[in-house]
Amino acid sequence: MTERAEDLATELAAAHEEYEALEAEIADHGEDDLEALADAHDRATTLLDRYEDRATGTGDFEGFIEFQESFDALVEGLDGDLPRREAFGDANDRFDKRRLSSSDFAAAREALAPVGERVELLDERETRRERYREARRRVLGRQNDLADDIADLERLGALADVDLDAPVGDLRETVEGYNDRIEAAFRRFRGEASAREVLAFVERTEQYPLVPFRPPPDDLREYVETSPVGTESLTQLLDYADYSPSKLGHYVDDPERLRKNVAIHRSYLDGLDATALEIDWPPPPARECRFLLRELVAVVGRFAPDEVVSRLHDLREFARNERYERLRRVATAREELTERDRERIKNGAVEADLESAKREHERLTEALSAHPGP
Repeated sequence: MTERAEDLATELAAAHEEYEALEAEIADHGEDDLEALADAHDRATTLLDRYEDRATGTGDFEGFIEFQESFDALVEGLDGDLPRREAFGDANDRFDKRRLSSSDFAAAREALAPVGERVELLDERETRRERYREARRRVLGRQNDLADDIADLERLGALADVDLDAPVGDLRETVEGYNDRIEAAFRRFRGEASAREVLAFVERTEQYPLVPFRPPPDDLREYVETSPVGTESLTQLLDYADYSPSKLGHYVDDPERLRKNVAIHRSYLDGLDATALEIDWPPPPARECRFLLRELVAVVGRFAPDEVVSRLHDLREFARNERYERLRRVATAREELTERDRERIKNGAVEADLESAKREHERLTEALSAHPGP
């Protein structure tokens, strides 16, 4: 269940208030004094825990002496202004005898209990600090979710005035006509050009960030550049990779090298198709489309027939016309809007939800500003 912004803001304010209250209490006691007191209490309880079994009864006189001397030295070494210093003296008085029992250690712990309660303020501060941080994290998480919701709702709202019945056939035919032709052209290129040419082409596309081919693996690229079989097609290389070692030996000089550098990259080679050269449907906004088409013309022209490149020029000319963006928005709306989305746009629910999300987002922004975190 999604938490309301108001509830999260209230929890954040409460966590901040609790943390600040404890900070004020620690300041009243003096943080340096509390730190010194916590260190002394820790050393005292460590001695109690370490020596209780050895120093009680009559079995370990050496342990008894070590404990008395260590605890006495601890108390004597405490600053005279240390808060609640007397509690350490009271605990030490329980050990001023010739024989110690478990009850003496219990009494010492009881004498130190008020010190423990005081220094627990430091541990409690860490607990409240983490609670405060967690409250902020929850607010930030909800704020990020709301930002995503706002972006989605604004996208839906932007499609509210789109005429879904407008014909988009001209745009679709231009895009799909190009995609069909580039797929066929690349299939021919892959099947007829040498593997060396194809991989060199793919590698050169790294200069064009909008044409997202995966670069060839280094060992595969180096193999086709240096091996005589690099002059054969990728299709033929993959066929070779399926041959038995004895049969492969009739076609290549080093069968094992081919299997090592080609067979292991079968998934890469099988996936090397025209996808990176195709245009999505719906196509991108006009400005983005023009940048994409400029790169595609430069790349596709390296291997595809002029008729395929001319399709790109046709689409680039189309993208300069305001009609392109109008039809693109229609196509986008048809692809993205569900029946429920259309109904929500129609009855005003999208607009209402957008306003609500913006109010919640603003409320959380205010909460974070008022409670900046420890």
